[in-house]
Amino acid sequence: MRLDLNCDLGEGESRRQTRALMRWITSANVACGGHAGDVSTMRACVRWAREFRVNLGAHPGVPTVDGFGRGALQLAAGQLELLLLQQVGVLARIAGEEKVPLHHIKLHGSLYHAVEGSQPLAREYLRLSAHWWPGCVVFAFAGGRVARWARRMGVPVWEEAFVDRAYRDDGTLLPRGAPGALLTDRHAILERVRRLQAGQAIESERGRPLRLRARTMCLHGDTPGASQLASAIARVAGRSAIKATPAG
Repeated sequence: MRLDLNCDLGEGESRRQTRALMRWITSANVACGGHAGDVSTMRACVRWAREFRVNLGAHPGVPTVDGFGRGALQLAAGQLELLLLQQVGVLARIAGEEKVPLHHIKLHGSLYHAVEGSQPLAREYLRLSAHWWPGCVVFAFAGGRVARWARRMGVPVWEEAFVDRAYRDDGTLLPRGAPGALLTDRHAILERVRRLQAGQAIESERGRPLRLRARTMCLHGDTPGASQLASAIARVAGRSAIKATPAG
């Protein structure tokens, strides 16, 4: 199976790095002013997504204590709607001006995990996505709560596996601050890509086999050597932008 390759962009990396990654990925998650990004970086990302035929996605987040939207977060359902309208809304407006369709939404960092960890927030997030951006795909943690509820609610979802993050035995991600949480070894990352492509189990940090129902793979833009890794992953996975609307 040929999987989509997504990357979080517009998060403070150089424009040169952004463009280099756009050459190889098939979906871009564009920071839209919460944890990172501004109108200028959003517009640049939208234009490169059009140039390289990359699926354009919104990547809303929050400026947590660490300054980059990672770490613990408490959020009320009412706050979520305003946050999404402010961030996804502005990217959708810019995309409309540039005549690029908004393909998907992927939450960032602590927001991603807060929604994944709460059934009320997960359901509200999916309801809001379907209401304000009907037809938009939601990128969600493979095997997680958001993906399960998306299928129940009829919201299009692509389940996501991480090629540069370590998994715990229970299938959750090893926290970023833990030793070995970020994978940087090229061989290990490409082997994970091969296994995901083949529908095979990947290994947790302790060697337990994990089977993930992945439709898209995430490579973080701030992983060391990200553009070179993206090029290598594209050769392994076969770069072909996925444009068809998936069956939930």
